[in-house]
Amino acid sequence: MSDTHDDLPHSEELAADIAEAEADAEAGLDDGLGPIDALIAERDQWKDRALRAVAEAENTKKRAETQSNDARAYAIQRFARDLLGVADNLERALQAAPKNADAGEAGLVTGLELTQKSLLQAFEANNLKRVSPEPGEAFDPHLHQAMMEQVSDSVQGGQVIQTLQPGYALFGRTVRPAMVVVAARGSGAAAGNAAYVAAGATGGNFDQKA
Repeated sequence: MSDTHDDLPHSEELAADIAEAEADAEAGLDDGLGPIDALIAERDQWKDRALRAVAEAENTKKRAETQSNDARAYAIQRFARDLLGVADNLERALQAAPKNADAGEAGLVTGLELTQKSLLQAFEANNLKRVSPEPGEAFDPHLHQAMMEQVSDSVQGGQVIQTLQPGYALFGRTVRPAMVVVAARGSGAAAGNAAYVAAGATGGNFDQKA
C-alpha cells in the first residue's frame, strides 16, 4: 500500500512535466511560423503595390494619349474647317462639269478629280474623315443633320435618302455634320418605322422642311 501512495506524487510531477513540454513545443511552433507569416504579408503588400503601380501607369498612358489627340485636334480643327470650303468647291465643280466633254474639258475634269483625290487623301492622313452616308443608311444624329423629310418607296422611315453635303469628323469628333434628306415615317416597309423611332430616341431632330 505504501508503494502505491509513494507513486502518486511522481505521477503528478510527470503530468506536469508533459504539460510543460507541450506548452514549450506549441510556443516554439508559433515562434517558427511567425517570421513566415510576416514574409507572406509583406509579399502580398508589395504585390498589391505593384498591381496598383501598373494600373496607374496604364491610366496615365491613356490620359496622355487622349490629351495628345485633343491637342492635335484643337490645333488643326480651324484649319480643317477652312479646307472643307476648298473640298466643297471641288465637289461643286465636278458636279457641274459636262458629262460629254471634249478633249480640253476632259483634261480639266481629270485634273479636278485628281486634285480632289489628293485633298481627301491628305484629310485621311490627318484623321479628317469624310462622312457621306449612302441611301438606306440609318440616320445618325451625331454625324448627320436632317435638312428635310420625304416619303420614299425604296428607303424605310428614319433612313437616309440622299446626302446633300458631305460632313467630316476629326479624330471621331464631328467637325461638320453631313446634311441629308431623311425618309419620313411610313416610308418603305412598315418595319422601317422602328429605325425612325430609334433615331428619335438617340436625340435625332428632324427639321421637317419638306
